[in-house]
Amino acid sequence: MKAYSLHDKEVGYCQGSAFIVGLLLLQMPEEEAFIVLVRLMEDYRLREIYKPTMAELGLRMYQLECIVQEILPELHMHLQSQSFHTSMYASSWFLTLFTASLPFQLACRVMDLLLSEGMEVVFRIAIAILQLCKEDLLQLDMEGMLKYFQKEMPSKCETDPDYLINMALQVSYNSKKMKKLEKEYSVLKTKEQEEMIEMRRLRTENRILKQRIENLEQESTTLADRLIQGQVSRAQEAEDNFVIKRELVALRDKENSIRQELKEAYKQIQELHKVGSQPPSLDMYTDDIIKSLQEELVAVKLRDAEKEDLIEHLRQKIQELEEDNKILRETKPDNSIANLQEELIASKLREAEGHLAMKELRQKVADLYLMWETHLSESQTNCPSPSKKQEKTMLVQLQEDLLSAKLHEADVTAELKELRQKIMELETQNQVSLNQIRRQVEEVEKLQEKLETVSAKKRSLQSQLKEEQRKNVDLHSQMKEERVMSRIREVEQTQIIAELKQKISSLEIKNQEIVTAGQLSSGGESDDIKDLHDRLADLKAEVMRLETQNRRLISTVALQNLRLNSNGSKTCNFSEESLSHVNSLLELTIGKSNKVGDDVLSDQLLHLGRESNHMTSKDLFKNGKLNGEI
Repeated sequence: MKAYSLHDKEVGYCQGSAFIVGLLLLQMPEEEAFIVLVRLMEDYRLREIYKPTMAELGLRMYQLECIVQEILPELHMHLQSQSFHTSMYASSWFLTLFTASLPFQLACRVMDLLLSEGMEVVFRIAIAILQLCKEDLLQLDMEGMLKYFQKEMPSKCETDPDYLINMALQVSYNSKKMKKLEKEYSVLKTKEQEEMIEMRRLRTENRILKQRIENLEQESTTLADRLIQGQVSRAQEAEDNFVIKRELVALRDKENSIRQELKEAYKQIQELHKVGSQPPSLDMYTDDIIKSLQEELVAVKLRDAEKEDLIEHLRQKIQELEEDNKILRETKPDNSIANLQEELIASKLREAEGHLAMKELRQKVADLYLMWETHLSESQTNCPSPSKKQEKTMLVQLQEDLLSAKLHEADVTAELKELRQKIMELETQNQVSLNQIRRQVEEVEKLQEKLETVSAKKRSLQSQLKEEQRKNVDLHSQMKEERVMSRIREVEQTQIIAELKQKISSLEIKNQEIVTAGQLSSGGESDDIKDLHDRLADLKAEVMRLETQNRRLISTVALQNLRLNSNGSKTCNFSEESLSHVNSLLELTIGKSNKVGDDVLSDQLLHLGRESNHMTSKDLFKNGKLNGEI
């Protein structure tokens, strides 16, 4: 077995062949057993069964199943109902040639028949075993049949081996039908392979489509997440904007109240200036004013601190909004002009509102500076005496602190307005980015629809291409059939010409005999001789006519081959002029009736269509110049 695995590496070692080798070694030495094994493998097609693909074994199973279906239909129906396939019990019969299934003596007889009759003995023995065990098998299920073939079947065959062999030899075996089954099996296998190839292609396409769907779903989920995040951020910004507006209203109320208090303080200061001559009451009013101014200064500083905290919070929000806008800017901008114009108008309106608010705030700051300058001028002009100067210094200092706090508050309010303006700009950019994302989602959907339409067009074009290829194959087959028919007609014409020549030669011999006989009989049968001469002339004319027709047929076949080659190959150099020239030369040759030159030219033209496509008309004329008349 090792030597054979080295001898035939394609087959190698197969487990079933060891039983056959064991049976051979019991009958002969090792060298002879090896030679017989090689002959069995090569001459009896056992190596086809033992190949790694085991294609021949599948064919044998199919043939045996068809034979069982024909000879033993009842048993075949029972095996099919129990899902008991042929390979479950017969594969070992073909792999071991019954050496592992039958007793030793019976296996030796089967081997003798195999060497004498061939592989048909295996089919005969298999049908005989099934016929012998038919009644027992019809009463068993699948497990029972497996056990029956392993244990009870060998003993039943051993009881009367002669009966089994005689039954096997009586089984009908039709080799033509076996070849037909082999063709059917090959067709089935090719169909299965084509279906497997198509299935693999469909699976790959399905996997690619699933991957595309997953990618599209991921993209859609990311876009939906971005959209949801943008909507959430917009809601949060709207809520923050509402809170800021509410705080702004509260600050405006506080500003109005502080202005009212400042006006009252100015009135008190004017009253104090008027009653400057009364020292006790002046001290009382000054203490009250100082206390109120101190309280107001503390409140202003507290508001200043609150506004600074609010400004810091707004700056943080601005940074967050800038980061969100930076992320949204990474998406591809849309070129929709109408949407961009709408967004630009909205942003311009918001910017105009912000500029108006900033102008109002700047005007308020300018008014505060004017009030401050008037107050300084009044404080310098309303100093009556040096004794009152010290008393008014504290009031002036408090008023200056109060006004400086008011100015600082105005600056902070202006900065707050700027931050709100920046927030509005960022909201505008966020809205633009969200619109761009929405339009990109619409574009993705449009592109998907286009992709589907293109794929449908591609499938239709592929089907049209297959149809055109099928038509082209049909045309080629028709052309080949026409060529074959023309050649058949040519052969028939040559046969007819040969027969006519033979008849002419026989008639000439008869004519010579008649002439000699007439000369001997002194012209007694001159009328018969004249009739024979007339018939001989007619036959010669008919032969000449058939030869001319044959030469014309050969020339038309050659020209047709030339045209096919010139149309079929890109490198062929024959033109219509050269073909017409060749046709005229052929007509001239036929008119001259030079038999030797015509035969040579006909042979040249017949082989001309089969030669390489680089032959030109000059080469054709060189080949035709074998005849001097051409």
